[in-house]
Amino acid sequence: MSRNVASTVVAARAPARRPSRTHPPVLSRRVLILISWIVPLVVVGVWEALARSGALSAHVLPAPSKVLGTAVGLIRDGKLIGDMGISLLRAATGFAIGGSIGFALGTLVGFSRLAEAFLDRTIQMIRAIPFLAILPLVIVWFGVDEGGKIFLVSLGVMFPIYINTVLGIRQVDPKLVELGRVAGLSDWGVVRHVILPGALPSILAGIRYALAISWLALVVAETIATSSGIGFLAMDAREFLRIDVIVLAIVIYAGVGVLSDAIARALERRLLSWHPNYAGAKR
Repeated sequence: MSRNVASTVVAARAPARRPSRTHPPVLSRRVLILISWIVPLVVVGVWEALARSGALSAHVLPAPSKVLGTAVGLIRDGKLIGDMGISLLRAATGFAIGGSIGFALGTLVGFSRLAEAFLDRTIQMIRAIPFLAILPLVIVWFGVDEGGKIFLVSLGVMFPIYINTVLGIRQVDPKLVELGRVAGLSDWGVVRHVILPGALPSILAGIRYALAISWLALVVAETIATSSGIGFLAMDAREFLRIDVIVLAIVIYAGVGVLSDAIARALERRLLSWHPNYAGAKR
């Protein structure tokens, strides 16, 4: 009898269930991608309209159709594709070298306080040096060969990957590490199955940021005396006041940046499919 009374009291005190609300439909990933392109397309449309109406002078900013026509002409001449290929090769080589060094140093410092004491302050000092400040020294070291350009890209890429690798390793919950040891994992097993997966979101964020930095470094690197690359195309166009070619180079940098970021996002979705914050991105 007392049990029935107690259950009745608990039921009386329990808050009444509110009627379930209908949740708004979740937009598909394809629809979200289409929405993300609305603003760029509107900007291009307004730009084209202003240029055609004469409100925007061709000597200040030529119309997108004019820039597109310039791109077609350079492709027919065989100039644009070759310069793009050379710039992409420089960026990819520098990214591979700088990314590998940044990840190795970040892993070492992330696991060892002693390594942090030896390396971190020096790395942070070098990180604070602007590209333009170090450019004369790079010319002295490497001349005008490809080595200097790849060195600048590698230097720019190294730091974001280094910082995010250290941050990711340090942010792994110690309770998860202890749980892995209790489960019988070896030291390498804890690193492989607990620490690195836990640090992976931060590392991949560093890779996305490093991809953007690599193009910024490449712009500076291609101002060194050179005869090829997108940066050379823009510098050469400046001498002849070819505003359309300069704008084309800027658009190419922006387009490659968007493409590289899309590749990084796809890599995130693939490698972090187990993560609840990234699992929903596949829909």
